[in-house]
Amino acid sequence: MKISDLEAILFVVGDEGIGLEELSYLLNTKTAETYEMIQLLQGRYDEEENSALHILEVGNHFVLTTKKKFAPLLKKYAQSPLSNTLSQAALETLAIIAYKQPLTRMEVDEIRGVQSSGSVQKLVARQLIEEKGRVNGPGRAILYGTTDYFMDYFGLKTLGELPDIEAMEDELTEDVPMDLFFDRFKETENGGQE
Repeated sequence: MKISDLEAILFVVGDEGIGLEELSYLLNTKTAETYEMIQLLQGRYDEEENSALHILEVGNHFVLTTKKKFAPLLKKYAQSPLSNTLSQAALETLAIIAYKQPLTRMEVDEIRGVQSSGSVQKLVARQLIEEKGRVNGPGRAILYGTTDYFMDYFGLKTLGELPDIEAMEDELTEDVPMDLFFDRFKETENGGQE
């Protein structure tokens, strides 16, 4: 039995979940055996009072979630003034989704080069992004896009009003010297001549 492998996969795929067939392929097991492992893991979560985890079955997809009894605590966390600022990772994720929507979490991961499920979940909880559909293909991954709240929050009427990335890149290359020590070298050189 590969229960820990199953748990690791469910954790990594995040809120998009994963289909039984794909799980079976990854675990190199038959679908019936994989489903049995899912049931066994869910049984462990149910029996363990101190476990916050639950496996949600949606159609033929499985998503690792928290138990319902933790909803008030998680809602409090999402509304906490201490959690009101977005992390750098969440801001990067939001920018990618805003400019390239609709796209899946996996596409965001490819662009960022790191896993983004936590950032995506936080952005969904803050109502800055939402599900815009699903990919027609294996796994039926969720497509994310910005919300009306995002538009209101940033004072945008259309996505066309987002700053031009190419113009920002040009400004950055003009403002930043090729050698970050250029200014220091120049100061030292002038200081030695005076």
